[in-house]
Amino acid sequence: MNPKELLYAESHEWVKIDGDQATMGITDFAQSELGDLTFVELPQVGDQAVAGEEIGSVESVKAASEIYAPVNGQVVAVNTELEDAPELINKEPYGAGWMVKIKITDAPQNLLNADGYAALYPEKA
Repeated sequence: MNPKELLYAESHEWVKIDGDQATMGITDFAQSELGDLTFVELPQVGDQAVAGEEIGSVESVKAASEIYAPVNGQVVAVNTELEDAPELINKEPYGAGWMVKIKITDAPQNLLNADGYAALYPEKA
């Protein structure tokens, strides 16, 4: 089940907006499709995030996948715990498995609510 308080990108990232800051990660659906994550590459603090453009990547025993920024802004924090424990994303994709915090510079666009995201993949809802 996708948390109702979050917004979602069609590319399987979630975002929690709090004022001018967005915390993001990948959805439970995405992590379950990838399988056990073995490596995470995240941006550096200070990097610019552009909505819809690659901001990092994840690798699993099955595949590698890019992560896309859901909002425009500047990276203000990264979850360094994921460097040594990428499995946190599998265990808690909406909690300890968060990836990046971004100071938002523009109003987010093209994001879906939980029901809209679930409708994209009804077989997994």
